[in-house]
Amino acid sequence: EVQLVESGGDSVEVGGSLTLSCAASGFFETSQCMGWFRQTPGKEREHVGVIVTTLGTPYYSNSAKGRFIVSRDRAKNTLNLELNSLKFEDTGMYYCAARSTVGSCLDVSAYDSWGQGTQVTVTS
Repeated sequence: EVQLVESGGDSVEVGGSLTLSCAASGFFETSQCMGWFRQTPGKEREHVGVIVTTLGTPYYSNSAKGRFIVSRDRAKNTLNLELNSLKFEDTGMYYCAARSTVGSCLDVSAYDSWGQGTQVTVTS
C-alpha cells in the first residue's frame, strides 16, 4: 500500500498560482495511475490531473486543461500539481491518489490509496 501526504494548499487570489505536492512512501512508482482529485461540498470527487504511470501521459479535466500541470519527481518520489490562473470554482479539497490495478485512470472509484487532502481557497 502507498502512503500519501499532500501539502501546499493555501488561500490565493483569483488569477494567482499555487503548487501542491504529494509525498509518497511505498510503491508509488509501481502504481498504474497517479493523480490529483478535487472535492467541493455537495459534489462528487472529480479528477483534475492524472498520469498513466507506464506511459507518463497526463490527462486533465476540461476545467484544468491549459491551466494546471501534473508532474512527478522520481528522485523525490513526489507527485506535484501546479495550478495557474486560478478561478473561484477551483476552490476545494485536493487529494492525491494512486491506483494499483490496471484500468482507466479516470475512474475515481478504482483508486485504492488516498492522502488526507489539502485545502485550496481562491479569494477575491
